[in-house]
Amino acid sequence: MRRPTQRPQGSGGRFFWDLLTFERLITGTLVHLVYWAGLGIIGVMAFGVLGASIGVAIREGGWGILLAFGVLAVGLLGVFVAVLLWRAFCEFYVTIFKISDDLSVLRQDVERERAGR
Repeated sequence: MRRPTQRPQGSGGRFFWDLLTFERLITGTLVHLVYWAGLGIIGVMAFGVLGASIGVAIREGGWGILLAFGVLAVGLLGVFVAVLLWRAFCEFYVTIFKISDDLSVLRQDVERERAGR
């Protein structure tokens, strides 16, 4: 039977304790930060697409404006696909860590059940 560990009181001590002991995974929180950072980068890409389409419209003149709408549409579609793929990628990692949390709870239940016998 595993001996329960003592956790320090207070939120700062608990976070540091979790960081040292791997009792609780903190990667789920980090995935959320990485997700928002990735969305920021994709947002910068969207502004790049907008700038490219305006550049095409200015450089090409009359018919170039129609070409700029095509560049803008395809570029924004690409940004939308990038957002969906980034979301799916991050959700995959969150799911993996949720499975790990669920397995940890199941292991604790089995250990409690064995200790009760």
